[in-house]
Amino acid sequence: MAQYQVDQFKTGIWSVKELLLILDQLRIPDYQRPYKWTEKNLNALVNDIQEHKDKSAYRLGSIVLHRNPNSDSDSDSDSDSDENIDIVDGQQRTLTLMLLVWAIIQKPELDLKQEHLKEDLNEISEKIDAFMSKQKFNSDISHHNIYQNFNAVRRIVSVNFSEQDIDFLINNCQVAVFILDDVSEAFQFFDSQNARGRDLEPHDLLKAYHLREFSAQEQHLKAQTVAHWESLDSAHLAKLFSNYLFRIRLWSRGKSARYYNKDQVHLFKGIHLGQADQHPYLEPLRIAHYFIDDYNAQYQRQIDRQEMSFPFQLDQMIINGRRFFEMVEHYEKQISKVVDHQDQSEKISIFGATLQDRANRIIKILNSYDARNRDGDRYVRTLFDSALIFYIDKFATDRLSEAIEKIFIWAYRCRISQYSVQLATIDNYVLEKNIFSLLKYAQSPSELIGWSLPIVDKQQGTNVVPLVELFKELNYL
Repeated sequence: MAQYQVDQFKTGIWSVKELLLILDQLRIPDYQRPYKWTEKNLNALVNDIQEHKDKSAYRLGSIVLHRNPNSDSDSDSDSDSDENIDIVDGQQRTLTLMLLVWAIIQKPELDLKQEHLKEDLNEISEKIDAFMSKQKFNSDISHHNIYQNFNAVRRIVSVNFSEQDIDFLINNCQVAVFILDDVSEAFQFFDSQNARGRDLEPHDLLKAYHLREFSAQEQHLKAQTVAHWESLDSAHLAKLFSNYLFRIRLWSRGKSARYYNKDQVHLFKGIHLGQADQHPYLEPLRIAHYFIDDYNAQYQRQIDRQEMSFPFQLDQMIINGRRFFEMVEHYEKQISKVVDHQDQSEKISIFGATLQDRANRIIKILNSYDARNRDGDRYVRTLFDSALIFYIDKFATDRLSEAIEKIFIWAYRCRISQYSVQLATIDNYVLEKNIFSLLKYAQSPSELIGWSLPIVDKQQGTNVVPLVELFKELNYL
């Protein structure tokens, strides 16, 4: 049998057989999301294949691979090389094709007349066994979907796959394969099925970057550290970064923050404490990092059950690797407690602090006024939430009700005084009267509470009667 070697592989159009014959050298890296294709996706793929089997060839999509000389190899691997090829994009399709062919191979009544087809399937079977023996699936989602899809595909091939169909699948179905040596280049490509022509999201690039930044001593912590990230939908992560982390970070620096894309991922890349120069400005981060790890590792923690968290700040320098994922988890949980607070009780509490009457009414009105779901109103609500998040990040719940009143007047002045509110409107508004810059340098809540804001001279916003009444009550209109 032909032995496929990594150095023979080149970017090009591969048959499914050629793809599966390198399974023993493929790896799904830690930064990949779980295997999420369901029986619905599986059926769509099989239907596509069946509908096009009268053609000489059928293209199934693209696979992006990264030749990774630094990837970890299992000590019991039969490979002569420590080099693996990481699946950057296309793991959903690759695993589904593997399950489809695996089910064919295990079909009890399989009786092929074509000798070359028997040989192909025997060799592919060996590659599948090698891949499954070394690939670790840390997500329960992956385990569940692999199990469900394998059972589903066994039912499909038991009745619908003839020898001609099998031959068409492995020899005439094709994928466009890109093999790249530079992971940053690999991430520029898109997965044509999952991304529907989109580039990978910026947070996917950040995930890959910070997983590579784990120190050698922390490699065993990767799965545990990334678990919360993996539990979140991509859309949720995209919103977390674009609406809050990105904008707060730039607005606090007095910079425009309209659209978050791959050009801004550098904002969330910082320092590697193990490799950084010993500059004085890094000492507070270095001390906190190592002290907290040492405190949590002490035997006394087994007795008092205490755990110290890293003291993150939204505008602080990023510590690469483990602390980045801890930071994202921390703020995802914090922001979820603030954004669109839907507490239906008579008295709203935020982080255990019961709001005073007027702040309580402000939150309830923001959650209920009829025009709240217009684009402009959503922009302003995000502005309000972002400022409130930044305040709580710095001062916790100290004088929170007063802060909510001030932040409400500051944010919704933009809504009441404008007929139309767009993203550019709120971005320009922030830069003209920057509450984030004020909070960044404030030493106490009183600096915000005592901040002078102009009265609204003229109401131009429409369908904002409840907001107008609050402004009048607070003597700003």
